[in-house]
This record gives sequence, C-alpha cells and structure tokens, in this order.
Amino acid sequence: MEIFSNEIIDTAQLPKFEEVHFTALHPNYWKVLLINLVLLVLISAIGMGLAFFYNVELAEFQIPMALGFIFLIVLVVVFLRIGFLKKGFAFRNHDVLFRNGIIATNTTIIPYNRVQHVALHEGLIARYFGLATIQIFTAGGRSSDIEVPGIRKEEAENIKQLLMGKIQKQL
Repeated sequence: MEIFSNEIIDTAQLPKFEEVHFTALHPNYWKVLLINLVLLVLISAIGMGLAFFYNVELAEFQIPMALGFIFLIVLVVVFLRIGFLKKGFAFRNHDVLFRNGIIATNTTIIPYNRVQHVALHEGLIARYFGLATIQIFTAGGRSSDIEVPGIRKEEAENIKQLLMGKIQKQL
C-alpha cells in the first residue's frame, strides 16, 4: 500500500510568467485598427449629419455635439494605442500565453493539453496587410479562450500547425 503524502509547494520556486518575453503584435495591425476606427467614425458622422439635416431643432447642438464627438474619437485612439502596445503572446514548451488590457493587464495561460481546437481568421482589412488572427479554443465554451490578432499570416499558419501537432500528440 502506498503511503499518502501531501507536501507543501514552495511558491517562490514556481516558474514566473512575468519573466516570459512576449512577442508584440505586428506593427501593421495598428493600421488595421485605425482603418476600422475611421470606417466607424465615417458611418457615425454620416448618421449625425443626416440627423442634423432632417431635424432642424438639433442645429443649436451641432457644435457641442461635434466637439464631443471629436473628443470621444481622440479618447478612443489613445485607448486603442495603449491596448495595442500592451498586447503580446508567447508559446512555451507546455503552454500558450496571451497578455492584454488597458488599465489592468490580463495574462491568459492555456496548457496545450487543454486546447481542443485552433482557428485562423483573416478579416478583409487585415488580409490586405497580410495579417491573421489565431483563435485557441478549450473545452466548454462557444467562444475562443485566446484570440491573438495581428500576426503575419505565414507565422499564424505555423502557429496553427504547431498547436494542431500538440493536439494530435494528446490523442
């Protein structure tokens, strides 16, 4: 009969994910984000313009609303840039890490033995810049657990093959 033991783990000896070197997203992904924002702003501006055109009572609020709209756009650009700079990913021997966040930094770590499915997506604008998004799924959810955008398509395909190989080894 085996003797049961339940030893204490020294948490100071555990590997620290904070020491991992994260790979930044491709610089062209910033252009993708800006183009998406410009498209959203254009659609919103057209909507506001139509509202002012067809509703004469809104004319007195035109300048304050336009200034507020411009301030909101500047705020969104600042937060987009901070979010872009804080995102990063890393692949280690046993797991994949993804870091993101604007005010608080979140790091998601998924061991390869939990990965169920991997998907590669290319948006219209991202495809123009040769970029793709890797989605990594674990069991128990409809949405991806990690979504790493802004990766060169060739690199994303290599990452997908790496992860698919890790999944096949588990079976």
